[in-house]
Amino acid sequence: MSKKATERALAPTEAKAVVNRLRISPRKLNLVAGLIRGMDVNQALTQLSFSGKRIANDVRKALQSVIANAENNHNLNVDSLYVKEAYVGKNLVMKRMHTRGRGRSARILKPFANLTLIVRERSDEVIEKKLAAKAKAKKKAAKPAAKTAKKETA
Repeated sequence: MSKKATERALAPTEAKAVVNRLRISPRKLNLVAGLIRGMDVNQALTQLSFSGKRIANDVRKALQSVIANAENNHNLNVDSLYVKEAYVGKNLVMKRMHTRGRGRSARILKPFANLTLIVRERSDEVIEKKLAAKAKAKKKAAKPAAKTAKKETA
């Protein structure tokens, strides 16, 4: 007679990864997390690879982890994944002292943060709509160039 397993909090098309105690302030980490919210996974990895922020490497590792979770644990298609949620939370704060002049001291706060990433698999209908929209945009962009070429030859 064991305890019942808790039900899965996420939908069947979602996967999650959590990174605890990242040595950065939550405010700075949220800037990097905001870069990838709503992006396709491949675009997000590229964005993080070329970001100049120090913490971007740790966020990229977390994103690779959640992709691996989605593929291996939940059998999701990696090509149709996007970052549904990327949110940041506070963790502990180390408090240190810095000696100052005239026998005084100042407090130094070294905050830590948590990062939670949730990816979701796009449905086939949404993917087809996006591909159709891209094709339509390409067609529209190609038409004016073709018309100008005809005018020049005439």
